[in-house]
Amino acid sequence: MDKRIPVVVIKQLDDTDKILTALKNYGITCAEITFRTACAKDAIAYASKKYPDMNIGAGTVINKTQCEEALDAGAKFIVSPGLSVEVAKLCKERGVDYFPGCVTPTEIMQALELGINVVKFFPANVYGGLKAMKALSAPFPQIKFIPTGGVNLDNIDEFLAWDKIYAVGGSFFVEEALKA
Repeated sequence: MDKRIPVVVIKQLDDTDKILTALKNYGITCAEITFRTACAKDAIAYASKKYPDMNIGAGTVINKTQCEEALDAGAKFIVSPGLSVEVAKLCKERGVDYFPGCVTPTEIMQALELGINVVKFFPANVYGGLKAMKALSAPFPQIKFIPTGGVNLDNIDEFLAWDKIYAVGGSFFVEEALKA
């Protein structure tokens, strides 16, 4: 997986080509299309077919129904703001990576019990950022993190330099790609 995961909000299906082409031109081969809009499922289906060389996933997946819709649309990975046992089980059944939001030891322990060792750390800036993740990695050395929220061009290198960072997520990637 690309170490950069753009959080992509597609408000109109027509925006999909513009955004994904900009990301590709910017050198990013991954997109987490959020389930925050009415056209999210259609955007994932379209992106999965039109951009087979990109790793298209679904973000802001908060329940099993959304997860089923995303997977049926072709999502190659699922991201949630929190941890859903039902989503975790469905992803495991389908052989798809699931990155749940986990910021406490209890949530990380639950993820580990579900066989998950890469978690989204969201919102990173609110929950202590790199300092907090480093503290959590002491009792959980097998965990890798995807910090999202508060990661930007000013601090991305600091995050990526740490070996426990699986990837970084953020909407700023889309903004930068569209400006380029």
